[in-house]
Amino acid sequence: MRYVDFLRTAVLLFGAAATALGAVAMAGASSRDDDTLVLFSLGWWLAAAVIGLWLGRGGRVSPGISRLLAAARTTPMLPELEPGAVFFNRLWTLAVFTVVAGALAYWLPQVPAVGTGYLLIVALAWRRQSAAVAAIEGRDGVRYYVERTSPFKPTRLIRTPGFRRFEPSGDVARVGATP
Repeated sequence: MRYVDFLRTAVLLFGAAATALGAVAMAGASSRDDDTLVLFSLGWWLAAAVIGLWLGRGGRVSPGISRLLAAARTTPMLPELEPGAVFFNRLWTLAVFTVVAGALAYWLPQVPAVGTGYLLIVALAWRRQSAAVAAIEGRDGVRYYVERTSPFKPTRLIRTPGFRRFEPSGDVARVGATP
């Protein structure tokens, strides 16, 4: 699966997990009539949103993704496209975290409330990474794909030939324009 698509979908999944945990945290807090937890949660989520927006404000690739792109193995052929297996292998910890934190919502609604903030930070911090990787792909004329590896091994990328994007500069005269 293309790395750009993986990043876009990961941002959506982190946002969806944050929404689900936020909902169960509020349900757990309201079942206990805990107004303090509701106010704390709303404040933490606002702070987490500000932190995530601040971390994701630039249009550059993060240092971790930059190292991942630099270490990509080059191959002339497209890898097998198995998006389901790639998502399971790379994001299984998100699924486990969401289920466990959500299950604790009835007894300890603080756990999903705090977890929601962290998921918000990640989702908002990564929101522009796919565009930055796409820009690198267009500049270098390559495509990055997520290599299917064991769920317990680090993520690895494959670099394949792609299409280089050529854009005219601002000083190029338009065709058919009169002086």
